[in-house]
Amino acid sequence: MTEQELRALVREAIARHVDQRAAAGPVHAAPSFDRGHASQLLLPVARGSEGDGACLIEPTVRCNHCGYCQSYGH
Repeated sequence: MTEQELRALVREAIARHVDQRAAAGPVHAAPSFDRGHASQLLLPVARGSEGDGACLIEPTVRCNHCGYCQSYGH
């Protein structure tokens, strides 16, 4: 098979693929979220200082400002 024959086969395959997609109708885009996935959003929890005390997630330990309470934890 020569390079020209291979190019012709590739062009034919692409044309078939494009024709099939055009015949299938318009493609609708998936909904997009302005701020990304919910697991990556930060909740409005006020940041404390070193002496604020207990962790919101695990009250038996002191807060170490890990930020886990500001997310959904995913």
